[in-house]
Amino acid sequence: MQKTEQTSVQAPAQSVLSGMRPTGALHLGHYHGALANWVKLQEQYRSYFFVADWHALTTHYESPEVIQTNIREMVIDWLAAGVDPERSILFVQSQVPQHAELHLLLSMCTPLAWLERVPSYKDQQANLSDKDLTTYGFLGYPLLQAADILIYSASWVPVGDDQVPHVELTREVARRFNHLFGREPDFDQRLGHCLKKLDADDIAALKKSRASWLESGDVNARDAARRLLQHLYLTRSDRQRLAGWIEGGGRQLLLEPQPLLTEASRLPGLDGRKMSKSYGNAIAMRDDPVQLESKIRKMPTDPARVRRSDPGDPEQCPVWDLHKIYSETSVRDWVLEGCTSAAIGCIDCKKPVIEAVQREQALFYQRAEPFVKHPDHVDDILRAGSRIAAAAAEQTMVEVREAMGLSPRWV
Repeated sequence: MQKTEQTSVQAPAQSVLSGMRPTGALHLGHYHGALANWVKLQEQYRSYFFVADWHALTTHYESPEVIQTNIREMVIDWLAAGVDPERSILFVQSQVPQHAELHLLLSMCTPLAWLERVPSYKDQQANLSDKDLTTYGFLGYPLLQAADILIYSASWVPVGDDQVPHVELTREVARRFNHLFGREPDFDQRLGHCLKKLDADDIAALKKSRASWLESGDVNARDAARRLLQHLYLTRSDRQRLAGWIEGGGRQLLLEPQPLLTEASRLPGLDGRKMSKSYGNAIAMRDDPVQLESKIRKMPTDPARVRRSDPGDPEQCPVWDLHKIYSETSVRDWVLEGCTSAAIGCIDCKKPVIEAVQREQALFYQRAEPFVKHPDHVDDILRAGSRIAAAAAEQTMVEVREAMGLSPRWV
C-alpha cells in the first residue's frame, strides 16, 4: 500500500487531557479539586475528559460489578458541575481500544526500572495492603496513563504536585519512543521541504531558537520555538519533523506533554481531614439539602471553645476552611471578629456556609435533573465522545504502527 501524508494544514488548538476512575457519585472535594478547573479549561483548550475504567481495574479488579453504575453517577456529576459535552470530549477509556494498543507498544521499549521507581507504586502497595497489587496491570498503570495522554497529543495535563512524576514519566516515554522510531531515512530531505514552506522570518526565528537550545541549553529559546510552531499553518507530519529538528533529533511522533499545575483543594472533610468517601467525612455534590444542613451543623469546631462565651480561633476550626471557599470577604470578617470575641456562636458561624453550599448544590441539581430522569442521555454523550476520541486516537496509531514497522490495519 502506498504511504500517504496527512494533507490538512492548520494551526491546531492546544489540547488538555484528564480523567477520573469511576468511583460513583462525587463529593465537593472532587468539584473544587478538579471539576471546577475542568470547566475553566474547556473554555481555553480542546479538552478530553475520560472515565478511566481500565485504571479502576488495576486496584479493584475483584469488584467489576459496580463499574457501570459508577460511570453514570460520576458523569452526571461532571455535567452537574458544568462540564459541557458541546465544548469537551467526554468518553470512556475502554471504548477506545487504541489506548490499550499504544500501551502495549510502549511497553516494548519502556525500561522496567522506570515503572518501579514511580513514587505511587510502592506508596499504594503500602496504603492498600488489604489488596493484592502484585500484578502486571498495577505495575504498568503509569504506562497506561502515558498512553492515555500521548495518544491525543495532549499539550497539557492538569495535575497536583503529587502527580508531576507521572507526567515526567510520560515525557521520558515519549522522548525514548521518538529517539528510537522518529528518525526517518530521508529525514533531512523531508525537513528541507518543511522549511521551504515557511517565510524567511519564521525560519530565522526557529534557527536562532534551535541554536540557543542545542548550544547552551536555553529552555526559554526552545519553548519560544515550540510556541511559534503552534501558530504556523502546517501539516501534522511537517509539525512533527520541525519539532524534532528543534530538539536535535528526528520526527516527534509523540508530543511531550507539560504538567499544568492546579492548586490543591483546601476543602476539608466534615472532621477536618481531607474529604474522602473512605473517611466517611464527605459532602456529596448532590446531597439532600436537609442532610447537608445536618452534616455541617454537626461539624467539630475549635476544640478550645468549650462554652458559648469562650473566644475561639477560626484557624483551628474546619468550618473556617469552608468559609474561605464559600463566603465573601464581609462574611469572613464577621466570622473572624465574632468568633475571636465570642460575639457569635458556632451555629451562627455555620449558617452562612450551609446557605452558600445549598445555593451551589441547587445549581448542581438543576443541571443534573435531565440526566437523572433520562440516564440513557449520559450513555449517548459518552458514546458520541468515544467515537470522536477513537478517531483522534487512530490518527496517532496509524503513525505509531508505521514507525514501528507494523502493517496498516486491515480490519
